[in-house]
Amino acid sequence: MLGGPGTVIFAHFLGFNVGVLGVSLAFGLSLLCAAYLFGEISGCHINPAVTFAMWLSRRTTTKDVPWYIGGQIIGAAVASGLLWAIVEAGDNASKVPDLASSALFSSASNGYGDFSSSGFELGAVIIAEVLFTALFVLVILGVTRSSMPAGFAAIPIGLMLTLVHLISIPIDNTSVNPVRSFATAIFAKGHAFEQLWVFIVFPLIGATIAVGIWNLLTSASPPAKKR
Repeated sequence: MLGGPGTVIFAHFLGFNVGVLGVSLAFGLSLLCAAYLFGEISGCHINPAVTFAMWLSRRTTTKDVPWYIGGQIIGAAVASGLLWAIVEAGDNASKVPDLASSALFSSASNGYGDFSSSGFELGAVIIAEVLFTALFVLVILGVTRSSMPAGFAAIPIGLMLTLVHLISIPIDNTSVNPVRSFATAIFAKGHAFEQLWVFIVFPLIGATIAVGIWNLLTSASPPAKKR
């Protein structure tokens, strides 16, 4: 939340022209750094869709799931509150009404139809969220398997999140993470909460599909030869 939507709010919409590439890198680098910081402690899910996928693939126990998701919700909400506090303390709205916190958070929120940056309707957004969450989760499942070199996973995961944002920011501002969508909606205008269900339901569906594909691929793979 601080790295991704923070860049959107303070750099992109305040006129520093970081563009889609800058915002995408902000999301990817945030995840990469967080993974190296927290990976050894918790695996650094920071995304309910990832936690759900790890649970489905039996890499996370049922008893731990509420702790992961609770932590993700609290962390995202606290970060959103800090961003809001900075915007409010800056008092930009008294100079330019479009820089009010609700307008900035709305611009950083996910949406479809009139609230998509390019006018994409619900059907396109559903496909995008399912597809790109599935691809993102597949990369996570692949690079975190036991046969991969230790300490390597954060780099491709962060780069994949960057790629996902590069492709899908024009569609719906990119969610693939329900708590990211929830957190910006807290201080946004009404549409963000009205449309929030899309960015909860369909990333979870994408994660489910990814686990199904991964199980199919790995069950079909021949066992590794002993050395």
